[in-house]
Amino acid sequence: MIQSYIKELTIVVLLVTTGILLEIAGFLDAEKMLNIARDYADNWWLILVLILLQIIMFTFALAGSFFLWIAAPLYPPAMATFILAAGATLGGVTAYLFSKRLTDDWIERIENSHAYKLLHKQDNFFVLFALRVFPAFPHSLINYSSGILNIKLSHFIPAAILGISIKSYIYSNVIYNATTSASVEDLFDISTYGPLILLSAITLIGVLIKYRINKGA
Repeated sequence: MIQSYIKELTIVVLLVTTGILLEIAGFLDAEKMLNIARDYADNWWLILVLILLQIIMFTFALAGSFFLWIAAPLYPPAMATFILAAGATLGGVTAYLFSKRLTDDWIERIENSHAYKLLHKQDNFFVLFALRVFPAFPHSLINYSSGILNIKLSHFIPAAILGISIKSYIYSNVIYNATTSASVEDLFDISTYGPLILLSAITLIGVLIKYRINKGA
């Protein structure tokens, strides 16, 4: 009982402290971060800093995806994709490991999510890939669900790299090639997110067909 209480308190303190520190430092303000990053864009170490910050945020289920609006305007699509995929994948792995220390309340919430239920039925690369590539799907749910379910890292890591890379490249390309009036609306144009939804849907349909075939065999 006491150990469970200490565990819950530790996690709450970690999350609150991380959130406060990031807020104080301005890391949760994309526009402010972008203005700061522009001054150091020519330094190689900025790439490492952006990756590290994503790892921290994804580990604690914070909004690491907003780094898209920092990396994409600063770097060509290929480099921005590398930064985003590296940060999100490594952050996904640390979140996967961190999920073992979640409290019972948090685990219950995750177990009620669609991602958890889908992964519970179909633990394979293609389901993970379909979830990763789907627009606006919460990466934290995938990371924590995978950790709780002990999804194979041999499925988890490649699906994260490929799915996040495809999605990041498409979004980065839109932002990088846009004018200074680039905004969130550009990312929600059907020509941008449509192919991602289609790719995700085709992958899931393929998984479903295979499941039906195997079940009927």
